[in-house]
Amino acid sequence: MTDNARLRWSVLMPVKVLARAKSRLAGLAGPRRGELALALACDTAAAALRCRGTARVIVITDDRVAADALGGLGALVVPDEPGDGLNAALRHGAAVAAARWPGSGTAALSADLPALRPAELERALQAAAQWPNAFVPDAAGHGTTLYTAAPDAAFRPAFGVAGVGSRVRHAAGGAAELELNDIPGLRRDVDTPADLRGAAELGLGARSAPLAAELLRCAPQGR
Repeated sequence: MTDNARLRWSVLMPVKVLARAKSRLAGLAGPRRGELALALACDTAAAALRCRGTARVIVITDDRVAADALGGLGALVVPDEPGDGLNAALRHGAAVAAARWPGSGTAALSADLPALRPAELERALQAAAQWPNAFVPDAAGHGTTLYTAAPDAAFRPAFGVAGVGSRVRHAAGGAAELELNDIPGLRRDVDTPADLRGAAELGLGARSAPLAAELLRCAPQGR
């Protein structure tokens, strides 16, 4: 049986090809959209790597620029296989982790959490260790920012399905919803300008902060 107090995690972060990432931020970021997506991912990875519960961060991506930047932070980078969307990429990353580190938990983490603090992720992973599968819903209450599987549990991510939020799908699949009140950065993913403003109010990471400040300062009123 797993010693939950000592369980450490392989944290999986899928990162899209930057040119196709964050389409809903195109109006705000324009030609710098890929730069912003990379900044969000770098700050997320940096926080995850500093979390005491994290044994390793595995980035799944086919973007060379993202691979170089995230690998430079200390993440292990693997290709996006089989190139069939987010959940398939996560399952591939989980297979890599299970083959090399079978005693670790597996955690899928959104790559757009620029206000994430290491202590928030640590708290969530400690809570997740009490369950075979668990998840953290996003601030909007529809999506998921963290989904976990214990070493002896099936890893069944259910992100990004049109029509039904991943919160509902993960709960329907038997994962426990972690009702934690003190992890705002872990719940604040960034898909829209309003999300970016909300994350900025919490305090952004070193890479996102100056770029977000510039973009938001230059944004038209109401954008």
